[in-house]
Amino acid sequence: MELRHLRYFIAVAEELHFGRAAQNLGISQPPLSQQIQALEQELGARLFERTNRRVELSEAGRLFLEEARLVLAQVDKAADVARRAQLGELGEMKIGFTSSAPFNSSIPKAIHAFRQRFPAVHLNLKEMSSRDVADALLDESIEVGLMRPLALPESLNAVELFREPLVAVINAAHPLAQSSEAGVRMAALAHEPFVFFPRSYGSGLHAQLLSLARQAGFSPHFAQEAGEAMTIIGLVAAGLGVSVLPASFQRMRIDGVVYRTLLDDDAVTAVWLVQRRDAPSAMARAFAELLTRQALERS
Repeated sequence: MELRHLRYFIAVAEELHFGRAAQNLGISQPPLSQQIQALEQELGARLFERTNRRVELSEAGRLFLEEARLVLAQVDKAADVARRAQLGELGEMKIGFTSSAPFNSSIPKAIHAFRQRFPAVHLNLKEMSSRDVADALLDESIEVGLMRPLALPESLNAVELFREPLVAVINAAHPLAQSSEAGVRMAALAHEPFVFFPRSYGSGLHAQLLSLARQAGFSPHFAQEAGEAMTIIGLVAAGLGVSVLPASFQRMRIDGVVYRTLLDDDAVTAVWLVQRRDAPSAMARAFAELLTRQALERS
């Protein structure tokens, strides 16, 4: 039994006339009659009651019609699913992002726009360090990554979405908080204990902090380490030291903390959109296009 047999049968069942059914199908009547007879022989059941004047469905034919329609509807659904998946309109997309990325308005807007455009695509969002984002792209456990700058292998392609200043995070009772509303230079933090991500965390900011401190003539003393920016800010509020974070974290208003723009020339950081170079999926391409467009509108 082939799908065309079901289509031929449904056409005759709906018209109850072999001539009209053949015309609708774009074939001649004799082959259609032969195919219906072959179907009946295969099933071992008579599907139509034929007389010289009319064609009617038998009881077996009536029941078979219901099932045949369900089969063809499922086939059409399967074909539609395959087409939509190929176009990136269906399925699941896994995105890895560094914790500071969602604080920039263009990224939530792009995610919202993607979900409006592709409501049948499930976005699986995973928070991880920048290093983990790169590793997850390499082992193909995610399709798209949002991360801070790091050295990447040739197999990954990065597009800079935006840049933002770095800010010093200072306890509100610290003397620097009172005298630095216009900003602060890195050198002013030289004798302060730092609360920061551990070097092993792979945040992408650790090497930059060391570079800025080196340019300012000192090596930072890390008094406390934490893997979450929220924890870092909370520890600064508790008086354990100062920190340096992307400016987008200023949206997190925590009592006992002030943010001061770093005035050093290289005190900026970026967010990259990263994908594998080898033919990203249609879903990944669509998401990248939306995110890039949002970043351009923001700039």
